[in-house]
Amino acid sequence: MNQDYIIPDPWSIIEEGFDKERVKSSESLFSLGNGAMGQRANFEESYSGDTFQGSYIAGVYYPDKTRVGWWKNGYPEYFAKVLNAPNWIGIDLKIDGVFLDLNTCKKVANFKRQLNMKEGWYRRSFVATMPNDLEVAFEVTRFLSLDLDETGAIQLNLQVLNSDTEVILTPYLDGGIKNMDSNWDDKFWEITEVESEGNRAFIQSNTNKTNFAVCTFMHNEVYLDGSPTEASPIAIKNETSVAHSYSQHVKKDTTLTIIKYGGYTVDRNHPKNQLQHAANSVLDQASQLGFEELLRKQKEAWAQIWEMSDITIEGDVKAQQGIRFNIFQLNQTYLGKDSRLNIGPKGFTGEKYGGSTYWDTEAYCLPFYMATKNQEVGWNLLKYRYNHLQKAIENAEKLGFSDGAALYPMVTMNGEECHNEWEITFEEIHRNGAIAYAIYNYTRYTGDYSYIPQMGLEVLVGIARFWRQRVNFSQEKQQYVMLGVTGPNEYENNVNNNWYTNYLAKWCIDYTLEQLKKVEEEYPKDYARIVDKTKISPTETKDWVRVSGNLYFPYSEKYEVFLQQDGFLDKEMIKVEDLDKSERPINQKWSWDRILRSPYIKQADVLQGFYFFEDHFSQEELKRHFDFYEPFTVHESSLSPCVHSVQAAKLGRMEQAYTFYLRTSRLDLDDYNKEVEEGLHITSMAGTWMSIVEGFGGMRMMDGQLSFTPRIPTGWDSYSFKINFRNQIITANVTRDITSFQISGDADLYIMVHGKRLKLIPGETVMA
Repeated sequence: MNQDYIIPDPWSIIEEGFDKERVKSSESLFSLGNGAMGQRANFEESYSGDTFQGSYIAGVYYPDKTRVGWWKNGYPEYFAKVLNAPNWIGIDLKIDGVFLDLNTCKKVANFKRQLNMKEGWYRRSFVATMPNDLEVAFEVTRFLSLDLDETGAIQLNLQVLNSDTEVILTPYLDGGIKNMDSNWDDKFWEITEVESEGNRAFIQSNTNKTNFAVCTFMHNEVYLDGSPTEASPIAIKNETSVAHSYSQHVKKDTTLTIIKYGGYTVDRNHPKNQLQHAANSVLDQASQLGFEELLRKQKEAWAQIWEMSDITIEGDVKAQQGIRFNIFQLNQTYLGKDSRLNIGPKGFTGEKYGGSTYWDTEAYCLPFYMATKNQEVGWNLLKYRYNHLQKAIENAEKLGFSDGAALYPMVTMNGEECHNEWEITFEEIHRNGAIAYAIYNYTRYTGDYSYIPQMGLEVLVGIARFWRQRVNFSQEKQQYVMLGVTGPNEYENNVNNNWYTNYLAKWCIDYTLEQLKKVEEEYPKDYARIVDKTKISPTETKDWVRVSGNLYFPYSEKYEVFLQQDGFLDKEMIKVEDLDKSERPINQKWSWDRILRSPYIKQADVLQGFYFFEDHFSQEELKRHFDFYEPFTVHESSLSPCVHSVQAAKLGRMEQAYTFYLRTSRLDLDDYNKEVEEGLHITSMAGTWMSIVEGFGGMRMMDGQLSFTPRIPTGWDSYSFKINFRNQIITANVTRDITSFQISGDADLYIMVHGKRLKLIPGETVMA
């Protein structure tokens, strides 16, 4: 049974009624972010119940020493932890000597949370009866500014409904924070200074080992019925925290308000010795603007984001809510402003997985950002990998590869591998191919080839060298094979000749050879520089051609399908539909040994290859492979339903495509995997966008041209989406009867719709 307490709404995530059992889930679902920092939706006031406190700063991490049963050569030295940062949102409330704490209140009525995705703010309200029988009405609004992305703002309103009383407001900063996922209970932060200046306070701290310097700050303002009070704070400091205590006599039904600005300045953006000065500067800007003006600017900034990235659905409010939630969280996590940053699987919503970058970015997120942002955002994502090329070469060297072979990490913060499960760290090497595929995907979509001669060709050469060294020649088969790998299906480890990995390796080598030739002919200066730097030679490339032309691919003549790996048909081939429902999900019910021997597939594997390279295969081949593999797929990865949705739509199976879409779009809202309290599945959210634009909309790049094959799910009246294609904005609107297109820009554009050529003219609506 999936959770169902989130109220369907096209533009908001809404929860009504207080339930202690879902506090941690809601802390994830109502999370906030602005690309530079983020936080779970923890209560501002004290809460003694079960909670998962989490605040995070982009790019700030800690190298937690690897914890394994025994050491293996080549293991990463550390597991990079997304750091739980000092908490700035806290505001304790003591009313007539008793702390307001929803866990201890006699009654909580009218409890409501709202995350307004259209405008980028979060609000929580309730009426509570406290242990001392005082009845209080509470409302708090919070947002993280997109304009001033080092700060956020909180406005908390309190009324005591049945008595005049004393209220003590105590906003605070807390630096004594630990990660829930610490391997050794290490102390991640060292606090160097705790200061209070009037209504402002600061905690300066450094991360241990990585030595990031951070200043956490706050500025507080107190009002009675909208008028500033004269209350001066009493500063309370210790080694790890600083608080300001404001005491106020409050008459019955009077509104007591505190406005709190807080956030972080980091030495990634400022000199180490100027962090407090920078904090004062951003607080000056925020306080001068004021809460309402800052909120107005927030609404404007989000309006601009939605103008380009919104997808509208008529006739299905849960589907509409799902896609907007996914688009909202992707934009909260990454806005493409900083090429030093990337997209973590949990974003700013939790600590699970560590690291900031998986292959998810290149395989799933890049298409979303290319189509909904300006071209520089895709460029920055690719530049991130180029900046880490030397680290990728060092990662490969640690595993015994040489001569410039590059293995990009499974998980990383700075380019260095920091994932420590051997069957993934050493063997899930297909992630290397996703980097090369992203380069191909970027150039074909944007038409901007300049990345390859400037940066990308060096990356491709390193990756091709890795694949050449990773295969070996089988005397038995008289072909090159790839042994001991883990494909995208992590329910098979240490297998031989995973088809997807082998196919990707061949494609990477062939694509690199093509780009070498093109750069040599068209960018001779860049080519000379790259040859000098990489020492690539005709002898080496001839060797690549030999390997690529003689790579082995497991195939079943009986089923006429490529086999996921050599031994796949040796398994007991019981389909998922024939499993007892009490055995699901198998990753929670079965031993790992049993899972590894089963035919069950965590996510698209062979079908991932058919998704990437669908133009290499016929519709009949896709149908045959989909019908063979999907019945064995348990979809216990967040990345699974979207690929299957796209392919089901291509096969015209709209009911199945819609089912997969709903699962990917509401994966967290409905908590399909029973783990949302740990954080959201940010990178898989891009797959929801793919399901609509590439699945239902059928958008593809074909011979340098956009092509669409629009379809519509049965329950929908219409849907629409926008695409930024080479600096021209295309709007597609699909109804049950007709599809129309509009284009903004200066030039006409030809597209293909259902195989027919269509001319889009700026200012005109064209029917397909």
